[in-house]
Amino acid sequence: MNKLDNPICRILGTQYPLIQAPMNWINNAEMVAAVSNAGALGVLGPNSGPKVIDGRKVPTEERISSELARIRQLTTAPVGINIFSAHDEGTRAYAMKTIAASKANNVNIYCVVGTFDEIIYRAIKEAGGIIVHRELTPTIESARMAEEQGADIIVATGIDEGGMLPSSCMGTFTIVPAIVDAVKSVPVMAAGGINDIRGVRAAFALGAQGVYVGTRFIASNECPAAQDVKEMIVADNGEDIIAVAPNERSLPTAAAIEYNRRMVAGESAETIHKEIMERGGLGRAMLYGDVTNGIISVNTGISTIRSIKPVAEIVAELMADFSDKS
Repeated sequence: MNKLDNPICRILGTQYPLIQAPMNWINNAEMVAAVSNAGALGVLGPNSGPKVIDGRKVPTEERISSELARIRQLTTAPVGINIFSAHDEGTRAYAMKTIAASKANNVNIYCVVGTFDEIIYRAIKEAGGIIVHRELTPTIESARMAEEQGADIIVATGIDEGGMLPSSCMGTFTIVPAIVDAVKSVPVMAAGGINDIRGVRAAFALGAQGVYVGTRFIASNECPAAQDVKEMIVADNGEDIIAVAPNERSLPTAAAIEYNRRMVAGESAETIHKEIMERGGLGRAMLYGDVTNGIISVNTGISTIRSIKPVAEIVAELMADFSDKS
């Protein structure tokens, strides 16, 4: 594959057409910088950065600015930041603070996750930003709308992914070619279950021009996830994963097994999700290591992850077809 002809690389200014997904909680300056220094795009995710300094609660904009400043001390390569997009004032206010902090720290690539919001889109474009649009439940209609409204890159996510799942049952092999065929001028990235070079090659065979990868980077030296979590990912297989709600899955922790029992018994997804969030969300197990009382969200392809490695090695393996030696 000729990286010089790849539109993702041209848009992002990166060596490789690979974006590290902005994993919630388990994301920090060191990991983001390591991904970008390896030639891909590192992305700062939600709940990154210090929330308390010397007993003082850190405001959102200051917290984001602090972490972005740390990233800029570690790399001069392009980096991105996550923005959640939804049609409510609270989400918009958070997005505006994120955009302001990003602009102040020379970051202009925004991974917008959620649904299209004209106000957030306009603010990013006015700040000179690049938009990587990832609908939580991608559809042909939403992809075309994002294209019309100025998205620079569109991510097609299959239900194979980790994190909050699409409400559609379409897997990566189904949704990627559908979105590729739906848009006219915007390159598409594939997300969901991609952990090795076979997944990358499959994504390109389906028409994608880049890949958006999260779970594989959890099992990296630089990821701040708890060591027990990394070791469980390496040891477990996709068949071990269980549903804790219709749109959430987990490795089989004690809490996940109990949530699964309650879901099967008919308890509502809203009630279970609310309890998960009240108990610390993904941070409880994945960052702080309470693998008994928390859940561990990963993609369904973890059977191919069999070692914990430096980020640079993971990027090199995923992007071997784009190396100068290929």
